[in-house]
Amino acid sequence: MLTDKSTDIELWIAIQDNKLKGFNILFDRYWSKIYTTAFYHLKDAEACTEISHDIFLNIWNRRQALNIQSIKSYLVTSARYHVFKRKQGIRSIDLKYIEDYKSVDLQTVKNSGEESFNYQELEADINSFLEELPSRVREIFILSRREHLSNQEIASRLSISKRTVENQITNALKHLRMSLKHISIVIMLQILE
Repeated sequence: MLTDKSTDIELWIAIQDNKLKGFNILFDRYWSKIYTTAFYHLKDAEACTEISHDIFLNIWNRRQALNIQSIKSYLVTSARYHVFKRKQGIRSIDLKYIEDYKSVDLQTVKNSGEESFNYQELEADINSFLEELPSRVREIFILSRREHLSNQEIASRLSISKRTVENQITNALKHLRMSLKHISIVIMLQILE
C-alpha cells in the first residue's frame, strides 16, 4: 500500500504500473523542490509553475519509456534543463511586456513581421486552437487567462481540485504551444530576413 512514507523507488514502480496514487504522492513530495530550483534561477512564478507542471506531465506521459534511477536527481536536473531552455528562449527574442495591450496603438508599433501577421489573425488562430480543446479544459483556460481568476477561484467556482485546474491549464498551454509553433517559425524567419 502506498503512503507518504513510501520510498521513491516504490512510488516509481507504482507510477510505471499506472497507479495515480503513487504519482500524486510523488508530485506532492517534489513539486515545491522543482519550483524552488527553477525560481532560484528565473524569479518568475508563472514560468516556474509551468516548468514544474511540464516536468510532472512528462513523467506521467512517458512513465513506460523512462528509466529513472534517482527520482530526486532526475527532477532537479529536469528543472535546471527547463530553466536553461527558458533562458535561451528569453535571450534569443527581445520582448517587452505590456500590462494593458489594449492601450497600445497597434498602428504605431513597428516590427519586421507586421506586413504578414497582425493581432487579429493571431487572436483568431488562438481561438480556433482553443476550440480544439475539450470543453472543460477550454473553460478552465478562459477563466484563468481571460477572466484572470486564480487557480483557487476556478477550483471553487467549478467544484474541482486546485491540482485539476493546474493540470488542465498546463494541458491547454502545451496544446497552444504546439499549435502556435508554426506561427513562431514564420515570425522568426521574417525577423531573420
